[in-house]
Amino acid sequence: MATASLRQILSNQRIGIMLPLGFASGLPLAMTAGTLQAWLAVAGVDLKTIGIFTLVGLPYTLKFLWAPVMDRIVPPWLGRRRGWMLITQIAAAVGLALMGLTGSGDRPEWLGAIALGVAFMSASLDIVFDAYRTDLLLPPERGFGAAVWVNGYRLALLLASAGALVVADYVGWQTTYLFIAALMGAGVVTILLSSEPPMVGTAPASLAEAVGLPLEELFARPGIYGLLGLIVLYKIGDAVAGSLQTAFFIGGLGFSAGDVGYAKGIGIAATLLGALAGGLAMAKLSLMRSLLLFGILQALSNLSFMFLAWIGKSYVGLVASIIVENVTGGMGTAAFVALVMSLCDHRYTATQFALLSSLEAFGRVFSGRPSAEIVALVGWAQFFIVSFLLALPGIWLVWQYRRQLPQEAEEVGAREPVL
Repeated sequence: MATASLRQILSNQRIGIMLPLGFASGLPLAMTAGTLQAWLAVAGVDLKTIGIFTLVGLPYTLKFLWAPVMDRIVPPWLGRRRGWMLITQIAAAVGLALMGLTGSGDRPEWLGAIALGVAFMSASLDIVFDAYRTDLLLPPERGFGAAVWVNGYRLALLLASAGALVVADYVGWQTTYLFIAALMGAGVVTILLSSEPPMVGTAPASLAEAVGLPLEELFARPGIYGLLGLIVLYKIGDAVAGSLQTAFFIGGLGFSAGDVGYAKGIGIAATLLGALAGGLAMAKLSLMRSLLLFGILQALSNLSFMFLAWIGKSYVGLVASIIVENVTGGMGTAAFVALVMSLCDHRYTATQFALLSSLEAFGRVFSGRPSAEIVALVGWAQFFIVSFLLALPGIWLVWQYRRQLPQEAEEVGAREPVL
């Protein structure tokens, strides 16, 4: 990519709004995943029950089921994409506030039910955010645009995990959830100030058309089942390693919630730099090379937790492992988002992106309880070795299907996705 073109991308307004939108997308996910896990761990809930609570993320896996509805129905305000963005953003914020007002109490199932509702609205928000980003960004902007979005997303994850853990030590968990709900206002402001994408297309004429045509187009492509396997497996090792990460730090090693929060806060700068470095690298590398390199790095990062389990309670080791995981995870996510964007047909962006990203979420959602069983069986260090091994098939699939991925950075998403 030419230097002048790169300068244009760096100063592009379409790129700029990716940061606050990614931030708004990441906040509710963290508050219904790792931070909720920490709340339950501090409250003394047993590990297997915490593993069950990871099923709160089920809507992220099933969101393709109602994505066609969001493609078919156009809200009466702000257009086809931004209208749904505003509705789901506000609903997710209200749900987070209700989680704070409810508290864990003696019946955590009520907290779990509300968290499930927040996850549903957050998954719906992701559906339309993903469609908006894919339709708005031009093909040469997608690698760096995905990286900027990942920066906002992971900044939110760290703020709603590291920041929330630190704040909870001072003001309690309920006030912390109310504070994070208020931060969702950043996304509302961005939605109101943004414009509709030029490639949004015409809404399907019927719900049957909204469901059938995207699936028909997707599954008619040669080699699609192998590429779907790549979608499922590319971040499975990362998902397994992260499924009980907070419980490992607090329950396994004996760190306090504040210790973990401060350590994750240190990783913020590393995360931002890592995702940006990955985005800039994607401007020079092909999509396949980016997926291969970043996939290997994020798989190796799981072994840093293995070493931490071996050496025991070491704050230096804690910080180092979090930095390594954040940098490599940011790179891998940027490449993965660009991959999914390149596979979407603009006529059916919301439904196809929701389907593909739901497949990726499968590992993250369903890894909690099996991961707890593995830890109980073999211990923490061996568990992280298993997570490393689980990452290898996804890397192999990148190489196996390398000829069906765009070979030059400028090609990513630049054509109709005929594979």
